[in-house]
Amino acid sequence: MSFRSDQARVVPFARRRPAAATPEQARPVLIVLHQETSTPGRIGNALRALGYRLDIRRPRFGDALPETLEQHSGAVIFGGPMSANDPDEYVRREIDWIAIPLREQRPLLGICLGAQMLARQLGATVAPHAQGRVEVGYYPIRPTDAGRALCPDWPARVYHWHGEGFELPDGAELLAEGNDFPVQAFQFGNAFGLQFHPDVTYAMMHRWTARGCVRMEQPGAQPRHRHFAERAVYDAAERAWLTHFIAGWIVRTPRAMLQAAE
Repeated sequence: MSFRSDQARVVPFARRRPAAATPEQARPVLIVLHQETSTPGRIGNALRALGYRLDIRRPRFGDALPETLEQHSGAVIFGGPMSANDPDEYVRREIDWIAIPLREQRPLLGICLGAQMLARQLGATVAPHAQGRVEVGYYPIRPTDAGRALCPDWPARVYHWHGEGFELPDGAELLAEGNDFPVQAFQFGNAFGLQFHPDVTYAMMHRWTARGCVRMEQPGAQPRHRHFAERAVYDAAERAWLTHFIAGWIVRTPRAMLQAAE
């Protein structure tokens, strides 16, 4: 089965919490954040709407990551200003930890930095653009046949905030590609990596573009006003896509997810 819906353009995260949580919903989703003020944004909203609790941890600030995901429904590793190539102990430890959900075949989702950490764990290279270009703002995305089979109605453009990209790991399925950074989304068994940021809320965009205004001076970045102008055009489609993607990612078993891409 695919992640299809007869209401592909429905935007709100409708709360469809059952009267009693399923055994899987009784387990929280592990949320890994990298800054003190970071939030899980729309992904957190989507998971809560599906009936899941969130176990939020910040390894950078001393929170331990679990030795097994048997007590979790899955894990989401979010973005941050650091690099997956940084020598900091917590970065190396987090990349090593990704081996646990891969080994246990638990649902894993990496967003931007999280996707780059997943790529590193799988042996792929993470590096800046050869000409120093960045993606900061809205940029085109092109789903592959596998991506369209897995989840329909991909948005034409998605929100980015990064200066590094990654190669497609060996054995992974490319789900979407871009221009300056060709690998935009991939699947490796139970694990998914997204280079872009469907998690960003309107409030988050205000914070990022205000506090990170220096990023908008880099080659390829869009000026601040364009972030909001293009959000008005592309955000509804990106939000609707995220709703269906998260439901498919967390609810389907890894086997069903793989069958959806066949």
